[in-house]
Amino acid sequence: MNSSVVERFTRYVKIYTQSDHDSTTFPTTARQFDLARLLVDELHDLGLIDVLLDKNGYVYGTLPANTPAAAPVIGFVAHMDTSPDLSGENVKPQLVEYAGGDIVLNREKGIVLSPQQFPDLEKYVGKTLITTDGTTLLGADDKAGVAEIMAALEYLAAHAEIKHGLIKVCFTPDEEVGYGADRFDVAGFGADFAYTMDGGEIGELQYENFNATTAKINIQGRSVHPGAAKKKMINASLVAIELNNTLPVEKRPENTEGYEGFYHLTHINGDVEVAELKYIIREHDRDTFEAMKANLQAIVDQLNVKYGGKRVSLGMKDPYYNMKEKIEPVMYVIDLARSAMEAVGVKPLVIPIRGGTDGARLSYMGLPCPNIFTGGHNAHGRYEYIPVFAMEKAVEVIVKIVQMAVK
Repeated sequence: MNSSVVERFTRYVKIYTQSDHDSTTFPTTARQFDLARLLVDELHDLGLIDVLLDKNGYVYGTLPANTPAAAPVIGFVAHMDTSPDLSGENVKPQLVEYAGGDIVLNREKGIVLSPQQFPDLEKYVGKTLITTDGTTLLGADDKAGVAEIMAALEYLAAHAEIKHGLIKVCFTPDEEVGYGADRFDVAGFGADFAYTMDGGEIGELQYENFNATTAKINIQGRSVHPGAAKKKMINASLVAIELNNTLPVEKRPENTEGYEGFYHLTHINGDVEVAELKYIIREHDRDTFEAMKANLQAIVDQLNVKYGGKRVSLGMKDPYYNMKEKIEPVMYVIDLARSAMEAVGVKPLVIPIRGGTDGARLSYMGLPCPNIFTGGHNAHGRYEYIPVFAMEKAVEVIVKIVQMAVK
């Protein structure tokens, strides 16, 4: 399939769309509108109808059906923002014909992408990769998904012989900071089901994800001159360390895989008087998830008994849950995607997401929405890369899904 996916992708990643954890606006950064406005123009050019950029930064569009045959209304969703974990400004994508061994991303700074650290590279010897220049992330998460959806729409618009039903698309803001589905107009979108194009390695097909909570802990110490501190001082930073050391070491991210959940310390700051910790808690099994939350609360309660009063406070918020329970009743959406992959020569990898997507939230909002690969690796960092052939296959999968859905 001759698609424009590479040209679109390398153009989109140069547009700075990083979201912001600390912003109080929606979307969290106005710069996300720069890509949104471009996509609106391109959707119009492709002949989509009902194209809309709303005040919240969501881009919607509809490709009309070209057959009277019965077919479900299928949606495709991707997010426009990039992660705040590393700069997404002034991205310089590089096309690399990979012959094996190390890839020098930035000779001046000595930044190297090596199969010794990233063994998946060895799968792509002889393939064309798109990498960063080592100074920014690439933005394949999730501008690859955006580009793949747009390239599929372009192909369908140019090939009327491929019969399909009504197709809905939406490009969302702020997924990377957890708000991507907050103001998604599910009723207005009008799809029977949808797919997020937001997965990783080629073949990934996912309908299980972590249950998730964010936890913020504040510790109030008691500062006393160290020379007269005996039985008086309560060092908030040491209480913070004590709390963290009470959590199970085997449930840290670096010690888990597959379905195993974790406590991840994302922030710690403090002195003698005051300390603050932030965690994310992740687990696939809902009962185990609730038990992990209860364990953290129990540790906080024990510290309050030990040090007196309510010196340690805990706040928790659950941003999303495992979509599995919402997808299992409609497993035909997984069967359709699996069949489409097999039809275009992609081996399905049905694996759990060790994270979350807009699709998890959307599934609980009434729109079943599993996740499909984009092809990217090493998201959120300078070693991010994506094989070109994987992007092209993702385009083929989208086209085949809508084609096979026609009754």
